[in-house]
Amino acid sequence: MEEVNYQTAKELGLLPEEFDRIKEILGRTPNFTELSIYSVMWSEHASYKNSIKWLKTLPKKGKHILAEAGAENAGLVDVGDGYACAFKIESHNHPCAVEPYQGAATGVGGINRDIFTMGARPIAQLNSLRFGNINSDRTKWLLKGVVKGIGDYGNAFGVPVVGGEVFFDDCYNVNPLVNAMSVGLVRKEKTISAIAKGAGNPVYIVGSLTGKDGIHGSTFASADITEDSANDIPSIQVGDPFMEKLLLEATLELNKTDAVVGMQDMGAAGIICSTSEMSEKGSCGMKIYLDKVPLRQKNIEAWEILLSESQERMLVVVEKGKEKIVEDIFQKWDLACSIIGEVIDDDRLLFHYHGKIVADVTASTLVLGGGAPIYTREYKEPAYYNEYKKFNIDNVAEPDDLKEAAMTIIANPNIASKRWIYEQYDTMVGTKNMSTNTPSDAAIVNIKKTKKALVLTTDCNSRYVKANPEIGTMIAVSEAARNIVCSGGEPCAITNCLNFGNPYNPESYWQFVGAIKGMTRACEYFGTPVTGGNVSFYNQSNIDGKTESVNPTPVIGMLGILKNKENQMTLAFRQAGDAIFLLGKSVNDIASSEYLYSYHKIIASPVPYFDIEEEYNLHQTIQQLITCKLICSAHDVSDGGLFVALTESAMPKNLGFDITTDEKIRKDAFLFGESQGRAVVSVDAKNIDAFVHFMTSQSLTYSKIGNITPSEIIINKKSFGKIDEIKKIYDTTIEKIIENN
Repeated sequence: MEEVNYQTAKELGLLPEEFDRIKEILGRTPNFTELSIYSVMWSEHASYKNSIKWLKTLPKKGKHILAEAGAENAGLVDVGDGYACAFKIESHNHPCAVEPYQGAATGVGGINRDIFTMGARPIAQLNSLRFGNINSDRTKWLLKGVVKGIGDYGNAFGVPVVGGEVFFDDCYNVNPLVNAMSVGLVRKEKTISAIAKGAGNPVYIVGSLTGKDGIHGSTFASADITEDSANDIPSIQVGDPFMEKLLLEATLELNKTDAVVGMQDMGAAGIICSTSEMSEKGSCGMKIYLDKVPLRQKNIEAWEILLSESQERMLVVVEKGKEKIVEDIFQKWDLACSIIGEVIDDDRLLFHYHGKIVADVTASTLVLGGGAPIYTREYKEPAYYNEYKKFNIDNVAEPDDLKEAAMTIIANPNIASKRWIYEQYDTMVGTKNMSTNTPSDAAIVNIKKTKKALVLTTDCNSRYVKANPEIGTMIAVSEAARNIVCSGGEPCAITNCLNFGNPYNPESYWQFVGAIKGMTRACEYFGTPVTGGNVSFYNQSNIDGKTESVNPTPVIGMLGILKNKENQMTLAFRQAGDAIFLLGKSVNDIASSEYLYSYHKIIASPVPYFDIEEEYNLHQTIQQLITCKLICSAHDVSDGGLFVALTESAMPKNLGFDITTDEKIRKDAFLFGESQGRAVVSVDAKNIDAFVHFMTSQSLTYSKIGNITPSEIIINKKSFGKIDEIKKIYDTTIEKIIENN
């Protein structure tokens, strides 16, 4: 056995006190393989050692919840009619920073496996992407690679991308964020648990052969991006979507039998992660023979087999005596299927290799909630926070030409259409994406043979979160719920992907703590418990001795239910002559808006106006308006403000609008401010009296701001141009930048 010491532990990413704790647990000094096991399982990526204290404070219980956060590979929610929805979002940020194509592709593959190992068939994908300055060559390289990776893998695997978001900011120049979400459906009685139990039950590895790719990938994900990160390419996994498609079908066929005890994806940390987590959950252990693992290359050592993150593999515990059922199914699908061990009635993981025990560790000491360390980190308010609060709108001059400002915002990459991106994805394969031809604030995915549909969205404005982590995260949850409500759905539950800087930096950790507090409050208010997700720390670069962190980016993936498909709502204006109403109050506020940031080049400003009670009232009102058939369209006011919301509602049918601004506030605040709790609705002329009568009974501010026109945009009696001209700018901006046209 190799001799290890504190230096070895340091090189593997372990702290001196953690090395001491491992020796205490084992009652001896670990060998290199055992130390490698603890290094990956106690890494931030796998153990959440710096975040679990705060994650435990998130609301996790709700009437629809079938599996609490952390209990299974993904969240599990009862959506009615005998169906459960499995959904989850995870990051693949660091791999994408050094190898964007494979980093993104394997991120998609991994999150889909989390869904179908629970017995659910993936039916929809979403993503949340953050890149640096879109004009830089590096950003273009990253963007092209990530988009192609997502598209190639998802298209070949056969699951549509139904929604998502893309945002550009200089803070992501070195460290992009690539968060992938997968959603699946399963009959409630057919869910599979990630558990091992039953001494003597065989343990199978199924799917792809094992190689050296991805070794110490979880450790790589728990470190800063540096000049040397490109040398960590061996930590990047390589994906095969066609293999995963076979694995999906074989798994779902296997689920129709009674042979499976438990099943888990082999993602981060590979075999060691699956064996330890399944064992801990079942209060048992395993005896594993690493020389029985099917390999695709020679000269691979025992510890490399154990830690490999080769893709498209799963661990399956099978009832003894039913091996032939399993083997016949995997042989039919031409997939490797090998018994590599058995369950034992002991809290130990014994790894054998050619007749020798190469590692003997305690299963429960490796995992989250078991023996993995839990830290309480220091946090403090950053100096910039008070500087942001000093912003005064009166110090910002209104533009002389509002039309020029409006066109600048429409052509901003953060506002403009992401068509160049989503056209590379298959958005319809395998299911009915109900929002493709009927655009809405959230994606709507049909649940066949029912009256219901799933309503899905990913949301986060990281500038808001940086300006005020608690309120900014409350806004992220609120906007996700608002998008679902404006589409006709009822918010149900969330998954999250928490992208932050170094947890050992007190200012970064202050942002994380604030975000958790905000998420907790908002989720409790809207009744959307947290089903799970992912924490991604160390999203910062250390280049030439200068450390820069990304904006705190707690992405919210929200699931809603459209209980009656007849109540599906579109964001698109329907016909000229309909009245346009603004729900929610206008505020003299341009803080943290895209307008302030990109047009005036002012970075330091507080979070935009937000009142959670007003937000909640807005949601309740919109739901009733939709149910009562009183509105023709609904679209939330968010990035870019009211002007962008109106323009986005006008473009689908090439209609225009004629509005008048509110005299009580600045015109730029009315048009481009991003104060929260607002939505634009259109009302058929014959329903205006009923609409007004209904609204007078609500405790929500509303106002008629104008009417829909055949094709022209008019503001305060001034023409801002024809909608087809504006739409051309909106649709082609990103393509022109990326392709250098």
